[in-house]
Amino acid sequence: MPNLILFNKPFRVLSQFTDSEGRTTLAKYLDAPGFRVAGRLDYDSEGLLLLTDDGQLQQRIANPRHRLWKTYLVQVEGNISNEALQQLAGGLLLKDGRTLPAKTRRIIAPETLWPREPPIRERKFVPDSWLELAIREGRNRQVRRMTAAVGYPTLRLLRSGIGDWSLGELQPGEHRQIQVHPSTRTSKNDNSRR
Repeated sequence: MPNLILFNKPFRVLSQFTDSEGRTTLAKYLDAPGFRVAGRLDYDSEGLLLLTDDGQLQQRIANPRHRLWKTYLVQVEGNISNEALQQLAGGLLLKDGRTLPAKTRRIIAPETLWPREPPIRERKFVPDSWLELAIREGRNRQVRRMTAAVGYPTLRLLRSGIGDWSLGELQPGEHRQIQVHPSTRTSKNDNSRR
């Protein structure tokens, strides 16, 4: 059966195992020969990154035609308005075309969220707010561009889920490995490793 690693990618870690510029990569956290990243997560974003040892599973996760939902927790500058949430949900026209409709809702700042290093800048007279945003695409810096397009720049971006897989209780740099039935997206075993 295909194996899948669910990894909580820390801030400022590349979603690859090597880097010619000397930046921190997955190799600092994972010894996973034969595993390939299934999809990407920006250097300055955090959260769920999937790796697999199976090419078909990698394609099922990463290929945009499968339109798996990717769920993000997003901290934005300002108190996001209902109008902005509706615009995000309806799809936006960005430079590279219109986005698909998204699922979005305002949330309270997650209490169990770890502090980010370096911390998010705090501005005494500029509030911030949090939202949960789920999209079925994976364009370059899409969530950041979407929130900026409605007037609320992203301060912090954390992916919490991809399809049926979620970050759960994994802390930054932690991972767990599961087996996935080849014909489904459900996990058969959970071999947690930290």
